[in-house]
Amino acid sequence: MSTGARLPFDPIDEAARQWGERWDGVPAMHAVTSLMRVQQLVIGRLDAILKPHGLTFARYEALVLLVFSSRGSLPLGKMGERLQVHPTSVTSIVRRLESADLVVRRPHPEDGRAVLAEITAAGRALVEAATADLVSSDFALEALSTEDLQRLSALLAPVRESAGDF
Repeated sequence: MSTGARLPFDPIDEAARQWGERWDGVPAMHAVTSLMRVQQLVIGRLDAILKPHGLTFARYEALVLLVFSSRGSLPLGKMGERLQVHPTSVTSIVRRLESADLVVRRPHPEDGRAVLAEITAAGRALVEAATADLVSSDFALEALSTEDLQRLSALLAPVRESAGDF
């Protein structure tokens, strides 16, 4: 996903060169800037793949989480924890999925304060179709081999662990 003509140089390399003339930390600056740019590119591609399904990647992740749950439903609070997003974001995501008839909200049968999001048959069918498109596109990471993908995941794990992800 490009925003225009290709540059004749790598702007992150150039930023790192200029950074190094002023400050320390060039390797970390280069890595984080590259990581953030790749994140923008990947999210843009994923959202483009999911758009024909009426989904964003955030909504897709919420539906997949419900598919993975043993009953097809989860309390909104637990969804926020597992998706690692703010409760307000979960409410917004579920509201949009509900308006598309992909989930329904129900009172929790054992906790009167909690609300469950439950995936519908239409939601399950949409997850299958969207997943097929994501898998066929290698989740927008087709430029990397299977071995590269495994190395990338392993390389990022300590950053996630030190941040308290797991």
